[in-house]
Amino acid sequence: MARIVALDYGKVRTGIAVTDELQLIASGLTTVNTDQLLPYLEKYVGDESVEKFIVGLPKKMDNTPSESEQLIEGFLVKLSKRIPQIPVERQDERFTSKIAFESMLESGLKKKKRRNKALVDEISATLILQAYLERK
Repeated sequence: MARIVALDYGKVRTGIAVTDELQLIASGLTTVNTDQLLPYLEKYVGDESVEKFIVGLPKKMDNTPSESEQLIEGFLVKLSKRIPQIPVERQDERFTSKIAFESMLESGLKKKKRRNKALVDEISATLILQAYLERK
């Protein structure tokens, strides 16, 4: 089997999580500046076997798309042109940032580490991927 890669896409930076090759466990991989995301993903899929991308689907409480969805849609067009062989699925990402921050609190991370927004993005990507795996 190949890995599944999840993205918590953001305007400035994007959190990335991956599964193991058996697609059982979701783990945070890294956070990259969004302007470097496509080159990073191209290199990653060149080095690793990737089955699909899971991209967070931001929705408001009334189930309508959030403002950031337009940015994500533009990115998805570019992704499908640069890495067309790997399909993309979407996963609801409501509350992932809040849950990520709360998990940082519960794990006892010091205040300085909790301010690290890149870590929140990476944890959020992991939560998106875990939710996808549970749904699958």
